[in-house]
Amino acid sequence: MRFDVLSLFPGIFEGYLSHSLLKRAIAAGLVEVHLHNIRDWAKGKHKSVDDRPFGGGPGMVMMVEPVVECVEAVQQMCPCPGHLVMLTPQGRRLDQPLVEKLAQHKRLLLLCGRYEGFDERIRILLQPEEISLGDFVLNGGEVAAMAIIDAVIRLVPGVLGDRQSAQEDSFSGAERLLEHAQYTRPRVFRGLAVPEVLLSGDHQRIAQWRAENSRQRTLQRRGQTEGY
Repeated sequence: MRFDVLSLFPGIFEGYLSHSLLKRAIAAGLVEVHLHNIRDWAKGKHKSVDDRPFGGGPGMVMMVEPVVECVEAVQQMCPCPGHLVMLTPQGRRLDQPLVEKLAQHKRLLLLCGRYEGFDERIRILLQPEEISLGDFVLNGGEVAAMAIIDAVIRLVPGVLGDRQSAQEDSFSGAERLLEHAQYTRPRVFRGLAVPEVLLSGDHQRIAQWRAENSRQRTLQRRGQTEGY
């Protein structure tokens, strides 16, 4: 799985790429993450990538020319065509079904916005899939890009030590339920004991308890069990 991240601040990703599961996946050759600075495609002495919006208003808008030329150039860096994702508050909210859809692509281009957003012609010309983390505003798309990478790599074969781990995550499976409660040692802590069924060794009873716990938790925290 290859990710190409297009950003004005690619340095934000340096620490993120050097830790935990992602670091191991990269080292194993299961995942590639390539960083591209949009400013490298800017013109002029000052390498401007933003300008004042026509019609007035606060803030600055990312310019169409460097963004479009950056995306087009990055697409040509690999023979495998990349699926372009624009990170924007106006996009579809990210959820597990969408993560599973994204994981079907061999290559993703993640376009990170900044300032007051993108010149509308970027969307018209490039026809990206627009995705948002939710109905709130971030300083830029970099955090959203990290969230997508984190969620997608869990579905890449070989990245997780136990394939069943991804299948049992919250929102996975046909019912899209929250994951059941988990316990580990010690058996009792400050008067709180691990449910006896989990200590029984009866795998069928344990599976039934976990399924019911998932349904109850989803109902309590999301108000429904269908559609999750």
